[in-house]
Amino acid sequence: MFRKILIANRGEIACRVMDTCRKMGVATVAVFSDADRDARHVAMADEAVWIGGARPSDSYLRGDVIIAAARASGAEAVHPGYGFLSENPEFVDAVEAAGLVFIGPSGAAIRAMGLKDAAKRLMAAAGVPVVPGYLGEDQDAALLALKAGEIGYPVLIKAVAGGGGKGMRKVEAAAGFAAALESAKGEAATAFGNDAVLIEKYVSAPRHIEVQVFGDGSHAVHLFERDCSLQRRHQKVIEEAPAPGMTAEMRAAMGDAAVRAAKAIGYSGAGTVEFIVDGSDGLRVDRFWFMEMNTRLQVEHPVTEAITGVDLVEWQLLVASGEPLPCAQGDLSISGHAFEARLYAEDVPAGFLPATGRLEHLRFGDARVETGVREGDVISPWYDPMIAKLVVQAPTRAVALRRLERALAGTEVAGTVTNLGFLGALARHEGFGRGEVDTGLIERDLAALVAEVAPSRGVTVAAVLAAAGLWDGAARLAGFTLWAPLRRRVAVRRGEAVLDAVVRVEGPDRVRVELDGTESVAERRGAWWIDEAKAPGRVVRIGARVHVFDGGAVSFDVVDELAREASAHAGGNITLSPMPGLVKAVFVRAGQAVAKGDRLAVLEAMKMEHTMVAARDGVVAEVLVEAGAQVEAGAALVRLEEAA
Repeated sequence: MFRKILIANRGEIACRVMDTCRKMGVATVAVFSDADRDARHVAMADEAVWIGGARPSDSYLRGDVIIAAARASGAEAVHPGYGFLSENPEFVDAVEAAGLVFIGPSGAAIRAMGLKDAAKRLMAAAGVPVVPGYLGEDQDAALLALKAGEIGYPVLIKAVAGGGGKGMRKVEAAAGFAAALESAKGEAATAFGNDAVLIEKYVSAPRHIEVQVFGDGSHAVHLFERDCSLQRRHQKVIEEAPAPGMTAEMRAAMGDAAVRAAKAIGYSGAGTVEFIVDGSDGLRVDRFWFMEMNTRLQVEHPVTEAITGVDLVEWQLLVASGEPLPCAQGDLSISGHAFEARLYAEDVPAGFLPATGRLEHLRFGDARVETGVREGDVISPWYDPMIAKLVVQAPTRAVALRRLERALAGTEVAGTVTNLGFLGALARHEGFGRGEVDTGLIERDLAALVAEVAPSRGVTVAAVLAAAGLWDGAARLAGFTLWAPLRRRVAVRRGEAVLDAVVRVEGPDRVRVELDGTESVAERRGAWWIDEAKAPGRVVRIGARVHVFDGGAVSFDVVDELAREASAHAGGNITLSPMPGLVKAVFVRAGQAVAKGDRLAVLEAMKMEHTMVAARDGVVAEVLVEAGAQVEAGAALVRLEEAA
């Protein structure tokens, strides 16, 4: 077994690997960028090495610098985590050439699965079912359109070097194929430097079911399946294991196919074989097809660990150090059911826009928590904005789902917007609760899933008390007895709505609040009670913002009465950057006429591109940025002339 390894990654996966290394007595070396000097993974490691600037291309993608850090620190092996260099075969080769061990598959295995078209041909030859489609090298647009017609609409255009939904377009009919092809190729070229695509049949009622495999180069086993059908923009949101509705026959067929895939490339380490499944008629052995193989540990691996009792990172270290597979297929079994929810800093109402911010308050519910951040840390614009993964396990799916719902309700985040409410709505979704899952569920029910629920009166009164400085208890009330007979005005804002309240302190433990023409009485009885109902469990005020946690987060801004009339709206004249980022492109110039919705610029932040559009018809008065500029949140990008 290794004495010391370097982890060529950051965030929650680096911390996850360190947890297992500690258990096994293996010392760890972290690497970090300028943005991560004070990160959790740096604090957890036995040693840490700076590797460059905040941009991934200046740090976590610098294989030569990482290898030099490993050698200088005396590490014997490199664990890649996932993302960054984890599936880069040239990095694998360089690690091994430096006399180090790569904790993962060989460069040859990664290359074999690196391009979707070549991988599908390889899988078909190995007897693994593949989706009907066109995988040829001829990329002539007319030929691709012809092949799409032969396959039969709807079809899916996919970048051969793709991932994360980039370079992927669904086409319903022949009339839309040309435009979709051009769009997919353009996005693929930008994201991967390769605009080649494949065409495959679009599966109705699709489910995304993947199988965890593990090999030692000679033998392989599977650790059953995960259902990852709850997706938005082809990105997984909640994963579970085992898959709902799975039969013994289907599980055996999918497991055997996944093991054949692993053996076909002499796979070593943890990997995932992803299948698309037609769930329109239940789960049938003739209705699943190979999509791709991820030659690394997956983000959602904890749900497999939860139902099998296996530590996959421990297995990675054992096999990489030369030991055989820890057990045979017959030794593996499923215990109960598990869910994983991915908690992100993102603005759900704004279209799941990645967000930044300082985690001023952070508490997690009752769950296994995989995180790379702590309270006080900053979610930066440079990397994926994941805050944590919450994992629960129980004897049955129904109980596990209730545990997930409770864990989400008990999670508190302040300082940045999150998808916590959205995750809670998914956990409560009736169809999901019945196991009726497919990749279109979120899109179909998106309006209901993102709809904001009006806060209860108790929540609003609690916010008013916090705004008045009264929430923290009797000791804070003493100073207010001087003005007890007087009526004090307090205002809070939620969204665009300003809520005016009148607060009167009637004693150290009693406050009367007039709101919307109705009075409420708040009393301190160990905890606050409002109108004879127990108030929300936790209220946190940070600066001029109040966060009320009541099975989810409700945030209010404390209105400064003196400055209340000072605000003014730009009337759609100025387009502002919604977050820190890089201006990738500017599409307009001064004097140009634009219509509402026209593209003005593209901003790149957190590994995604965001198109800024005109808020109204008008004429560009001034372009305030240029392509290549780094801008802060709120920076003015384009100014339109005043409306006539």
